[in-house]
Amino acid sequence: MKTTIIKCETDGERIDVFLAAQIPELTRNAAQRLLANERVVLNGNPIKKNYRTLFGESYIVTIDDPEASEVIPQDIPLEIIYEDNDIIVVNKQRGMVVHPAPGHHDGTLVNALLMHCEGSLSGIGGVKRPGIVHRIDKDTSGLVIAAKNDSAHVSLANQLSSRTLKREYEAIVKGTFKNDTGTIDAPIGRHRTDRKRQAVTDKNSRSAVTHYEVITRYRNCSHVYCRLETGRTHQIRVHMAYISHPILGDTVYGNKKPEMGLQGQCLHARKLRFHHPSTKEEIELTAPLPEYFTEILDKLNRINEK
Repeated sequence: MKTTIIKCETDGERIDVFLAAQIPELTRNAAQRLLANERVVLNGNPIKKNYRTLFGESYIVTIDDPEASEVIPQDIPLEIIYEDNDIIVVNKQRGMVVHPAPGHHDGTLVNALLMHCEGSLSGIGGVKRPGIVHRIDKDTSGLVIAAKNDSAHVSLANQLSSRTLKREYEAIVKGTFKNDTGTIDAPIGRHRTDRKRQAVTDKNSRSAVTHYEVITRYRNCSHVYCRLETGRTHQIRVHMAYISHPILGDTVYGNKKPEMGLQGQCLHARKLRFHHPSTKEEIELTAPLPEYFTEILDKLNRINEK
């Protein structure tokens, strides 16, 4: 069973439509069943299926885990950047899924964390997502923070909600920019026809803001730094494609064929900054660019020199 708190940023939307847009694994029919079973709560009271949203409300949604089987600890090597009794921060390799999901039942970061932490992870995320505070995509590399207890999880989740947990990325994108810096402020919601994709849309969407800065311009690409102000699914990938600079290697939002030998998008979660759940000390952590990323930069430098 998984409990999620969803903050509303729309007015007058049907609650089942809103929930289906905000929770990727939830269909509209499934949202209606949750409402009928009193699994959606506002201010301690179950919400009726005909309820319409109000901006600023927070809904507590409880979803049964579709798979009752226990996640098995697996001895998978981890690159640990930071660890103490409350949290663990890992530099996730490209190609690793963060938590079990349909088609990815093992070999995930959660399987590895359960072995390394000997089961000592927060239970707030449910049986399939113990300790997981935030996620990055399978083919995005970089920093992921997990909580070892519920108190740490709540603290980090609140920092995410209040935007004081800072996440910064580096990416290689297609094309070159006129300006060195910019901000993309465009709402993101589920794609109208493809439930596995996100899109910039005014319908069933949530506010999304990405700040970017050009590090290096190449002949047909740019190396950029991105800072998330919000944390929507696929946010950087969607926003960069929206301004006609899709991330190199992103076959979902960019070129449909692999580019320059890449298997997945050239996107790396480089830096995390947050306040420690117990000591309240500000912590800043970085993960070096992985080999696949530096190899592409070397190729682009050689192209520039010709």
